[in-house]
Amino acid sequence: MNLPVPRRWSTQRWRGDPAPDFWDPFAEFTQLWDRMGRLFEQTGDAGLTGWTPVVETEESDEAYLVRAELPGMKREDVNVELRGNELHVTGEVNEEGGGKSTLRRRQGRFAYRASLPGDADLDQVDAQLADGVLTVRMPKTAQGQSRRIQIRG
Repeated sequence: MNLPVPRRWSTQRWRGDPAPDFWDPFAEFTQLWDRMGRLFEQTGDAGLTGWTPVVETEESDEAYLVRAELPGMKREDVNVELRGNELHVTGEVNEEGGGKSTLRRRQGRFAYRASLPGDADLDQVDAQLADGVLTVRMPKTAQGQSRRIQIRG
């Protein structure tokens, strides 16, 4: 499918002179990339740059689960906080190698932030780090749990 391409024509071009405002498609991609970078810098946590861990969320009848892949991380390097109605998981990875054959996959700070549902019991939140997977369990309040209603006939 062909899409229309914006072009800038000038009278100088028809006279054989090079057009000073000739359209450059790569310049538009560069501008778009720069604008998106500024947008992400504004929305992220201040001073946190680096990588974002792979995170999955799950809901059961009793609780909400958030699992983040943090291979090789220690409990001391990870911070889990509840700020208002948001879950914040932050930390820093410092992979230092002792030899030339060390493969470094990631380094720097990471951050993950998610809004919590209204029926999560914030007083009973539990976090556990085992085998490189951080699991945050947020039980539901009694009003938020589902129950089956019997139908009378």
